[in-house]
Amino acid sequence: MARTLEPTAPAEPGAAPARPGRRFRQGAGRQHHAGPFTYVLLVVAAFVSLFPLYWNLVAASHTGERVVQAPAPLLPGSRLLDNLSFAWDQVDMGEALINTTVVASLVAGSTVLFSTLAGFAFAKLPFKGRGMLLSLVVATMTIPPQLSVIPLYQIITDLGWFDQLQSVVLPSLVAAFGVFFMRQFLLEALPVELVEAARMDGAHSLRIIWHVVFPVARPAMAVLGMLVFVQAWNDFFWPFIALTPDGNPTLQVALAGLGAGNHTVDHAIVLTGALISTVPLLLVFAFLGKHIVGGITAGAVKS
Repeated sequence: MARTLEPTAPAEPGAAPARPGRRFRQGAGRQHHAGPFTYVLLVVAAFVSLFPLYWNLVAASHTGERVVQAPAPLLPGSRLLDNLSFAWDQVDMGEALINTTVVASLVAGSTVLFSTLAGFAFAKLPFKGRGMLLSLVVATMTIPPQLSVIPLYQIITDLGWFDQLQSVVLPSLVAAFGVFFMRQFLLEALPVELVEAARMDGAHSLRIIWHVVFPVARPAMAVLGMLVFVQAWNDFFWPFIALTPDGNPTLQVALAGLGAGNHTVDHAIVLTGALISTVPLLLVFAFLGKHIVGGITAGAVKS
């Protein structure tokens, strides 16, 4: 049987014609709620992410013999305070924490400052050879850091900086990744018309950087600072060569000699030191996590 089609009402005079896809855009601002599967997936991801930290705490609260036994302990023990006190005194953890805080703060601050200045120059300032110079900067990221160990070691020994904190800070004042990261952010986030308007108002370069570039780049600067701070805090390879555990160590260098006995290694003490080195990073992220996540998502959604 043939289906009869009902006639459609004619459009009113002067009415705008219906555009295709309009009904799909009507729900664009509607808030979508996550289903049960999403929450289960988030719980599993959170558990997998937090379990290593939890087991580190569990291992730090037992003896070394109990940690290496099978099955491994899954509940906290009663030796956490004793292990913390022993680890703190064995390698002068207080001095190592201060040194690491100084090194990580200086490296993060200088990297953010110089990377922002260089990123602004590569993104918005026209000059000859800009593309070739940027390619050279990015190409340095492909060079393994192990190739620079011998020249750096010769330089710091000639300058008398061996076992001094400046031997760790100065080679890390700026990073090619930071320059490229800030250049990519400012390329999209900073309109060139804003810089030109500031120049027309008589602002010099330093004033433009302070009042225009830094406010726009603040989210990316926060993200880059956190990434560099964590990297400098956990850096072990070069500090282990330039510093000594008994002299002027950073935290990771001090942990290298932690828990070592005559013939065995006390894994509980080693994991206790790792727990001490992790707590400051957790505190930093707890206080600055909102700003860091906001910086990561800034500019991700365009109007």
